Amino acid sequence: MTVFQAVVLGLVQGLAEFLPISSSAHLVLTPWVFGWSDPGLAFDVALHVGTLVAVLWYFRAEWVRLTRSAFALLRHRRADTEDTQRLLYLVIATIPAAIGGVLLEDYAETTFRSPRLLAVTLMVMGVVLWAADRFAAQDRPLARMRWRDALLIGLAQVLALVPGVSRSGSTMTAGRALRFDRQSAAVFSFLMSMPVTAAAAVLKVPDLLQSEGVTAPLIAGIISAGLSSWLAIAVLLRYVARHSFGVFALYRLALGAVILALLATRG
Repeated sequence: MTVFQAVVLGLVQGLAEFLPISSSAHLVLTPWVFGWSDPGLAFDVALHVGTLVAVLWYFRAEWVRLTRSAFALLRHRRADTEDTQRLLYLVIATIPAAIGGVLLEDYAETTFRSPRLLAVTLMVMGVVLWAADRFAAQDRPLARMRWRDALLIGLAQVLALVPGVSRSGSTMTAGRALRFDRQSAAVFSFLMSMPVTAAAAVLKVPDLLQSEGVTAPLIAGIISAGLSSWLAIAVLLRYVARHSFGVFALYRLALGAVILALLATRG
């Protein structure tokens, strides 16, 4: 892999990670479309280190409050503030993805990386995202979240192990279906990405470093992923304050159709 290819993949990962369009699908499709060798799931996960840094930095004030809440929770054994409750909800939402990741890891590295499957999941989830955003009310702020909501959003996150579903897309869709306003659904989705991404990086990145080492393409990819992730978060939060998720649903349908057309053309 060249530095240029790594930078491109990093930009794709960063921009697509926090938009509900599936970063994993784009990381599989980009080498496929341009005829590059597939860098594999381990490299994809390494790029997530950049997105992890971006979400930690963008929400740094929130993470400071949540860290203080963790110590308060350990001290008093009571979740009697909004921050301690949010911390517990993030833990609850992370558990299903942790279990699913262990059970479906082999499929995520092989079967789930099929372009045909990506096209179908992109289109199906595009319709689901549009329907949830179009018909669900927006009468619940993040402060009104309960543990059942966190569990349901966490279960939706498991679906993102299939590229094309989208981690942010599935969790934002679940949040909107539960009547959370768009910004609340997006913020909780972004916060949820931290523990899952960190766990994946801890499990996969050491293997990649052992086999490939610290290379220039790896460093370039991580940096470009971090910068583009920060931009994606900032843009999306401003966008959903005034607009619907419809444009992302439309993009997913169009991309899925293009993939199916390419498959047909290539025979």
